[in-house]
Amino acid sequence: MILITGAAGYIGSHTTAQLVEAGRKVVCLDNFYSGHRWAIPKEAVLVEGDIRDSALVRKTIQEHGITSVIHFAAHIEVEESVSQPLKYYSNNTAGSLSLVLACHEQGVRRLIFSSTAAVYGNPREIPITEDSPLDPVNPYGRSKLMTEYMLKDLSQSSPFRYVALRYFNVAGARADSRLGEAPHVATHLINVACQVACGKRPHLKVYGTDYPTPDGTCVRDYIHVEDIAGAHLLALKYLEEGGPSCSLNCGYGHGYSVQEVIEAFRKASGAEFKVEKAGRRPGDPATLVANNEKIRKVLGWNPKHDDIGFICKTAYDWEKKLQQLEKS
Repeated sequence: MILITGAAGYIGSHTTAQLVEAGRKVVCLDNFYSGHRWAIPKEAVLVEGDIRDSALVRKTIQEHGITSVIHFAAHIEVEESVSQPLKYYSNNTAGSLSLVLACHEQGVRRLIFSSTAAVYGNPREIPITEDSPLDPVNPYGRSKLMTEYMLKDLSQSSPFRYVALRYFNVAGARADSRLGEAPHVATHLINVACQVACGKRPHLKVYGTDYPTPDGTCVRDYIHVEDIAGAHLLALKYLEEGGPSCSLNCGYGHGYSVQEVIEAFRKASGAEFKVEKAGRRPGDPATLVANNEKIRKVLGWNPKHDDIGFICKTAYDWEKKLQQLEKS
């Protein structure tokens, strides 16, 4: 059995769905801080609770014979982490420590960790390789990097093995609109664009137009959520077959500026909406683009949805469906 923490969240729910569709048995642990009950498939076992509840985690591992863990549960907002750092160290770092300690005590030897490109901070070279300096510039990135160090140290002192997947900018939804991003407060660019296009917000803000990029707006490597989810299934197979611990970038290897994404979204959705310029947000690097050679080689990962138009279209279609569900 596979334990999935944060399974009711955005990436967790897509990964859970793919695992269920692949015939795997999963147990979903979520406190529903930001996730949704409807995102948990009926075929999965649901345990409601927090990863910091070590007694609950140990009981869940014992009762369900957990052999592998996929760990998504975390707070993920960069700007919030700057204003509330202890919230991130408590949940992301201390929570991960509690989870990993329970796994270690119960003999669980495999874990896939939801990490982030934020561990690199302001990169010195683009594209970013896994050997690039690790120098996060915000508490969110630091909270994730601390967990990576924890996993690395444990793997070097025991039979425990892990894969840390360093996400770049995840976006989009399932093509059948069964799942997608549904945050309580949207902060990610494409999700905000969806809400503006659907009339939920009056305008979209562009934070910073004076970055050292071709058009002055931030450049990011946008990756479709289904490709990220698929990487977790490959990482699980890799660990089950005895692969050694590693950290891997999850990105397409090329970036789009904020302005380019806005234009791609307008084209994909056919929607016009108001855009306003604003100052930079604290903790935002100018450019984050992955070198993905390692994940392709190690996991045999071959992404299927490397198309910014497709990413925007699936996100927009999902947002329209979500609004209908909210009205019903």
